[in-house]
Amino acid sequence: MINAQFTVRPGQGDPSGFDLGDMSFAGDLGAADSAGHTPDQGMMIHLSVIQLLDSLGDLLRGKVRTLAFTGVDTSFSLVFRRGERGLSVASKDGLVARTTAPELAAAVMGAADALSRALAPEDPAASDYSAALEAFHSHVPSKGSAVD
Repeated sequence: MINAQFTVRPGQGDPSGFDLGDMSFAGDLGAADSAGHTPDQGMMIHLSVIQLLDSLGDLLRGKVRTLAFTGVDTSFSLVFRRGERGLSVASKDGLVARTTAPELAAAVMGAADALSRALAPEDPAASDYSAALEAFHSHVPSKGSAVD
């Protein structure tokens, strides 16, 4: 099991593609969260999610075995690995979860879709965000399909 959440930090004025925010991943084996660290690990959240969506595609398709992800303008990082028994997600503090490609894709898509509502359509980053969501959608199992 894995859950993902992407949030915008409050008090930044009108929503912008350059807003600071946080990523949180939680699983059966641990959690990784960019919030609450010294030094701060907040990131340009919309740009980081675009980067994550674009990067995860090759891992989910099996084209690469390892993805080392670091958000935009932060030291927060995650490592995604494809093994014989599925995928793993880890932070510098240790393993967060063992999961499947469809489960990881659904968790990331749900969090990215929820965050997309915080970005005004006329924002310069909105078209890139929308394109990344659309491209990533093919990795998410449709409702009612089996998750391996």
